[in-house]
Amino acid sequence: MNRELLYEKSIEGRSGYALPVSGIQEEFPGPEYLRSGPCGLPELSELDIVRHFTGLSRLNYSVDGNFYPLGSCTMKYNPKILEDVSSLDGFSRLHPMLPLLPGAAEYVQGALEVLYRLQEALCDITGMDAATLQPLAGAQGELAGILMTAAYHRMKGNAKKTVIVPDASHGTNPASAAMVGYDVITVATDSRGQMDTAEFAERINDEVAAVVMTCPNTLGIFNADIRKISRMAHSVDALMYYDGANMNAILGKVKPGDIGFDIVHLNLHKTFATPHGGGGPGAGPVCVKDFLAKFLPSPRIVRDRGGSYMPGEGDASSIGKMAPFYGNFGVLLKAYAYILLLGEEGLNDVSDKAVLNANYILGLLRDHYEVPYDRKCMHECVLSAARQSEKGVHALDIAKYLIDMGFHPPTVYFPLIVKEAIMIEPTETESRETIDRFARVMIDAAGLAEKEPGVLRNAPVTTRISRPDEVRAARDLNVRYTG
Repeated sequence: MNRELLYEKSIEGRSGYALPVSGIQEEFPGPEYLRSGPCGLPELSELDIVRHFTGLSRLNYSVDGNFYPLGSCTMKYNPKILEDVSSLDGFSRLHPMLPLLPGAAEYVQGALEVLYRLQEALCDITGMDAATLQPLAGAQGELAGILMTAAYHRMKGNAKKTVIVPDASHGTNPASAAMVGYDVITVATDSRGQMDTAEFAERINDEVAAVVMTCPNTLGIFNADIRKISRMAHSVDALMYYDGANMNAILGKVKPGDIGFDIVHLNLHKTFATPHGGGGPGAGPVCVKDFLAKFLPSPRIVRDRGGSYMPGEGDASSIGKMAPFYGNFGVLLKAYAYILLLGEEGLNDVSDKAVLNANYILGLLRDHYEVPYDRKCMHECVLSAARQSEKGVHALDIAKYLIDMGFHPPTVYFPLIVKEAIMIEPTETESRETIDRFARVMIDAAGLAEKEPGVLRNAPVTTRISRPDEVRAARDLNVRYTG
C-alpha cells in the first residue's frame, strides 16, 4: 500500500466538494479575522480521500478480523446487535444534562431505567448490595474502591496505613493504593500459583486497610484459600477488595460477595462486551456491601416511591464524583444489553467456555513450553519461554514471529514473577479451529527456536517496521510533519 500522507498526495487545484451559497455577508466576521492566503489544506478528490482512509483502516488489527490471545485483557468478539442498541436515537441523541433540568427527568426515564437495572444486575452477579456506574475504567474503579476504603476507616477512626497485594497482581492495584496514600505490602506467590497464605498470615495486622486481589489471579489460578484469607482480613477490620478484570472466569459460578469480598470493580468493556482496543472506551462500575453504600461516588440512579428513576446525589459520606454525569453511557448500555441477551444460562456458559478454551490451549502447548504452575487454569494460562531462551530465543521473539504468521501476540513478560512469561487468554468466543491454528504456530515457533533460532530473532519480516527502538521512540517523540 502507498503510505504517503494526504499532504504528499495533494494536487494543486483538485477538489472533492461543492459548498452551497452560505448566505453569510462577506464583511462578516471582518477583514482582520480573515486569512491573507490559502489555509494550506491538502487538495484531493473525494475518491482520493476515501481510498486513503480505507487503506489506513486495513492496517488496523481488529477483533472483527483476527484472534486476540492477549492474557488478562479479554479482547473478545462481541455481538454486533449491541452496537445497534447503543446507536438507537432514543439513547444516542440524549443530552447528559437533561435529567438534571427541573422536571426533565420524566423525558429520559428509559435511559435512567437502563442504568438503574444495570446497577441491580451487577449487584446480583457479584453478590453485592449497591453500585455506582461512574468510573470510566477499571483503574478508576479501583481508585474509587480504595478511596471508599479510606473513607470507611476515617469514619471508624481506624489508624490504617497499609494495603496488601499479591506479587502477581495487576500493576494498577498497588498504584491505586499508593495514590490514596497507603503503603503497599506485597505477598509472594506459593508453589501452587496463589498468594502464600502462611506469609499473608504473618503480614496481616491492625494497620492493614484492605487486601486487594484478583481471583482467579493473573496466572489464571483460583485461590483455594480465599475464604480463609477473607476471615483473617476481616478479623482486623481490613476490607477485601476484588479486582474484577478476570470476572469472565467465574460468571454464574462464584459471587465475590459470597466468598468474603466487600468491594468489587468490574471491567464492563472486558467481561460484558465492548472490545477495548486502543485504550478505550471503558467502564469500571464499583459494587459494595451495604455498610459501604453511603461512600459510593455520586450521582447514582435511584427509584422513588412513585416508581420514577432519577439521579441521586448521595449524602455527605460520599467520596464525590469520579467522572462527569453517570459514567460512559454507551458502554453501560451495551453491557446491560449483553446481560439481557445472554441471561443466566448464557452467563454460565461464558465461564464454561472461557475455562474450557484456556485449558485446551494449555494442553496443546504443555509439551512445547514450560508451565511454571502446572495445574488446571481458569480463563487464561501462563507459559514460559525459559526453555527457548537457552537457545537465545525470548518471549518477545516468539511474539514477533506470531505477527508474521497473522496472529496478534499474546501478553509477554507478565506476570512479572514468571521468567519469559507468555500469557494466553483465548476467551469464551473463539472456536476450536481458531485455537488449533494458533497452537500450531506456537508449536512451530518452539521448533524453530531449536533448529533455526535466527528466524525468530529476525521477525517480523512482513511488516513495514520490524524492531523499532521503543525506548528511544518514547523519549524522543517527534510527531511533527516536516514535508
